[in-house]
Amino acid sequence: MFGIGMTEMVLIAALALVILGPKKLPDLARSLGKGFAEFKRATNELKSTIDLEIKADDERHEKELRAQKIPENADEALSQLEGEDVLAEKTESVAGEVSETPVKASDKDTELKHNV
Repeated sequence: MFGIGMTEMVLIAALALVILGPKKLPDLARSLGKGFAEFKRATNELKSTIDLEIKADDERHEKELRAQKIPENADEALSQLEGEDVLAEKTESVAGEVSETPVKASDKDTELKHNV
Protein backbone atom coordinates (compact mmCIF):
# COMPACT_ATOMS: atom_id res chain seq x y z
CA MET A 1 0.00 0.00 0.00
CA PHE A 2 1.58 3.29 -1.21
CA GLY A 3 4.96 1.54 -1.43
CA ILE A 4 5.34 1.64 2.36
CA GLY A 5 6.57 -1.44 4.16
CA MET A 6 5.49 -2.72 7.57
CA THR A 7 8.42 -1.13 9.40
CA GLU A 8 7.67 2.31 7.97
CA MET A 9 4.00 1.99 8.98
CA VAL A 10 4.93 1.02 12.53
CA LEU A 11 7.37 3.94 12.71
CA ILE A 12 4.71 6.40 11.45
CA ALA A 13 2.13 5.04 13.93
CA ALA A 14 4.59 5.32 16.85
CA LEU A 15 5.52 8.87 15.80
CA ALA A 16 1.83 9.86 15.52
CA LEU A 17 1.16 8.35 18.95
CA VAL A 18 4.01 10.36 20.48
CA ILE A 19 3.08 13.64 18.75
CA LEU A 20 -0.73 13.50 19.10
CA GLY A 21 -1.07 11.42 22.23
CA PRO A 22 -3.38 8.51 22.94
CA LYS A 23 -6.48 10.71 23.37
CA LYS A 24 -6.46 12.41 19.98
CA LEU A 25 -5.17 9.50 17.88
CA PRO A 26 -8.53 7.61 17.63
CA ASP A 27 -10.30 10.84 16.60
CA LEU A 28 -7.68 11.42 13.90
CA ALA A 29 -8.01 7.84 12.64
CA ARG A 30 -11.80 8.16 12.58
CA SER A 31 -11.73 11.43 10.63
CA LEU A 32 -9.14 10.00 8.18
CA GLY A 33 -11.39 6.97 7.64
CA LYS A 34 -14.39 9.21 6.96
CA GLY A 35 -12.33 11.32 4.57
CA PHE A 36 -11.15 8.28 2.61
CA ALA A 37 -14.72 6.90 2.48
CA GLU A 38 -16.03 10.24 1.16
CA PHE A 39 -13.24 10.37 -1.42
CA LYS A 40 -14.01 6.83 -2.57
CA ARG A 41 -17.73 7.62 -2.81
CA ALA A 42 -17.03 10.75 -4.88
CA THR A 43 -14.70 8.92 -7.27
CA ASN A 44 -17.23 6.09 -7.73
CA GLU A 45 -19.96 8.64 -8.48
CA LEU A 46 -17.73 10.42 -10.98
CA LYS A 47 -16.82 7.11 -12.63
CA SER A 48 -20.47 6.07 -12.95
CA THR A 49 -21.39 9.48 -14.41
CA ILE A 50 -18.61 9.21 -16.99
CA ASP A 51 -19.68 5.65 -17.88
CA LEU A 52 -23.29 6.79 -18.36
CA GLU A 53 -22.20 9.67 -20.62
CA ILE A 54 -20.00 7.37 -22.71
CA LYS A 55 -22.85 4.88 -23.06
CA ALA A 56 -25.30 7.63 -24.08
CA ASP A 57 -22.79 9.01 -26.59
CA ASP A 58 -22.27 5.54 -28.08
CA GLU A 59 -26.04 5.10 -28.41
CA ARG A 60 -26.36 8.50 -30.13
CA HIS A 61 -23.54 7.59 -32.49
CA GLU A 62 -25.11 4.22 -33.34
CA LYS A 63 -28.46 5.92 -33.95
CA GLU A 64 -26.81 8.40 -36.35
CA LEU A 65 -25.08 5.53 -38.18
CA ARG A 66 -28.36 3.69 -38.56
CA ALA A 67 -30.02 6.88 -39.83
CA GLN A 68 -27.27 7.46 -42.39
CA LYS A 69 -27.18 3.79 -43.36
CA ILE A 70 -23.42 3.72 -43.62
CA PRO A 71 -22.27 0.38 -44.99
CA GLU A 72 -20.40 -1.77 -42.51
CA ASN A 73 -18.33 -3.66 -45.06
CA ALA A 74 -17.13 -3.42 -48.66
CA ASP A 75 -19.92 -5.61 -50.10
CA GLU A 76 -22.63 -3.33 -48.71
CA ALA A 77 -20.79 -0.25 -50.02
CA LEU A 78 -20.54 -1.74 -53.51
CA SER A 79 -24.18 -2.76 -53.59
CA GLN A 80 -25.16 0.73 -52.41
CA LEU A 81 -23.03 2.33 -55.15
CA GLU A 82 -24.47 -0.01 -57.78
CA GLY A 83 -27.96 0.95 -56.66
CA GLU A 84 -27.10 4.64 -57.05
CA ASP A 85 -25.73 4.00 -60.56
CA VAL A 86 -28.92 2.21 -61.59
CA LEU A 87 -30.99 5.05 -60.16
CA ALA A 88 -28.92 7.64 -62.04
CA GLU A 89 -29.35 5.69 -65.32
CA LYS A 90 -33.11 5.46 -64.80
CA THR A 91 -33.32 9.17 -64.04
CA GLU A 92 -31.36 10.03 -67.18
CA SER A 93 -33.55 7.80 -69.36
CA VAL A 94 -36.76 9.26 -67.95
CA ALA A 95 -35.44 12.79 -68.44
CA GLY A 96 -34.57 11.96 -72.06
CA GLU A 97 -38.07 10.61 -72.68
CA VAL A 98 -39.78 13.66 -71.21
CA SER A 99 -37.77 16.25 -73.10
CA GLU A 100 -35.64 15.48 -76.11
CA THR A 101 -34.15 19.01 -76.19
CA PRO A 102 -33.23 20.19 -72.70
CA VAL A 103 -33.89 23.86 -72.05
CA LYS A 104 -31.15 25.83 -70.37
CA ALA A 105 -31.92 27.93 -67.32
CA SER A 106 -30.58 31.06 -69.01
CA ASP A 107 -33.01 30.53 -71.94
CA LYS A 108 -35.90 30.32 -69.49
CA ASP A 109 -34.76 33.51 -67.76
CA THR A 110 -34.60 35.49 -71.00
CA GLU A 111 -37.99 34.18 -72.06
CA LEU A 112 -39.53 35.24 -68.73
CA LYS A 113 -37.98 38.72 -69.02
CA HIS A 114 -39.50 39.20 -72.50
CA ASN A 115 -42.93 38.14 -71.23
CA VAL A 116 -42.86 40.65 -68.37
